Amino acid sequence: MAKKILKKKVMKKVQTKTAAAGYAAPVVDSAREIWLAGLGAFSYAQNESGRIIEQGNKLFEKLVAEGVKLEKKGRSAAESAVGGFKEEMESKVGAVRKQAVDNWDKLETIFENRVARVLGQLGVPTAEDVKKLSERVQTLASKVTAMTQSEKPAKAAAAKPAASKPVAKKAPVEKPAVTKVADKPSA
Repeated sequence: MAKKILKKKVMKKVQTKTAAAGYAAPVVDSAREIWLAGLGAFSYAQNESGRIIEQGNKLFEKLVAEGVKLEKKGRSAAESAVGGFKEEMESKVGAVRKQAVDNWDKLETIFENRVARVLGQLGVPTAEDVKKLSERVQTLASKVTAMTQSEKPAKAAAAKPAASKPVAKKAPVEKPAVTKVADKPSA
């Protein structure tokens, strides 16, 4: 009986293995095909790698040449655009500078006019007033000089007959005392 039980167990195991082998066969076949495809891809890549690398180098060199051309075009376009912009900005800066100078001159004129008006209200003579006064003083000084020179010969003739008489001394002229004006108290 032990033989029968053992035989049944072995038969059961064999049947299980064959059933499992029947289910596993397609998976094993697929795995093997995948492995073979990988080996084929590797072999193809090895064979083609030299050609691909050479094509990649040629492509890289073409791309560099195109990049150089594009850079030249871009640089010339940028320089022309910047050149025009630069001239335009210089023109605008010149206009703004001129306007600033004009505004500064106007401000200076306004300031000078206001200061002159305030000085006029205070009674301070202007430069023009001083100039006119100086010219008038020069004119009067030249007239006085001319008059004194014309009077010298007349005095000299009048002084000879009067030379026998003693000349009387003039009495000293008293100067008026200068009084100091007291400051008004501020309100």
